[in-house]
Amino acid sequence: MDRRSQILQMAGHLFSQRGYHATSIRDLAKALNLQGGSLYAHIASKEELLLEVVRQAAERFQKVLEALPPEDPVARMKALVKGHLRVIAEELPRATVFFHEWKHLSPPLLEEAKALRRRYEEGVQGVIAEGVEKGVFRVEDLRLATLFVLSALNWTYQWYRKDGPLSLEALAEAYAGMLLRALGVEEGGEDGKA
Repeated sequence: MDRRSQILQMAGHLFSQRGYHATSIRDLAKALNLQGGSLYAHIASKEELLLEVVRQAAERFQKVLEALPPEDPVARMKALVKGHLRVIAEELPRATVFFHEWKHLSPPLLEEAKALRRRYEEGVQGVIAEGVEKGVFRVEDLRLATLFVLSALNWTYQWYRKDGPLSLEALAEAYAGMLLRALGVEEGGEDGKA
């Protein structure tokens, strides 16, 4: 891992644990065993680090959308749930920053973070809209359904732990079933299982 990647990884960890404002450049340098001044040879600012961590998380979530199987809305939603939860499990510090610490960016960096988040939200809404168009999902308010799905998935960063009672696979299966029912898919619908 190159030095910049190490810096970004540690920044994500510290920002998620302590919060962006409570993490100083000195804290970051100390955690990396660097002199504070030499850290600036690799970064422009602490805020730039925050944005880069947000970008990395956004890219991982976007790849989930890009990898969804074609056609079947139920299979697409199941893959979305599993992929989204996998990103959280594998990238917990970055995901935490993506869900929480991004708000501390100042304009225009804040606008870029909002655009990245909006792009993913629109992708999730597109998956739900396709299901509605095909008559598989039955929701009255597409935007509200999207926010519901994302809220349910996103909050797992607060409590999911790899060594917890549920495996990632079991959690994804349970969540997919609950979310599909919330989207109007009944047991035995589309692919035989909700």
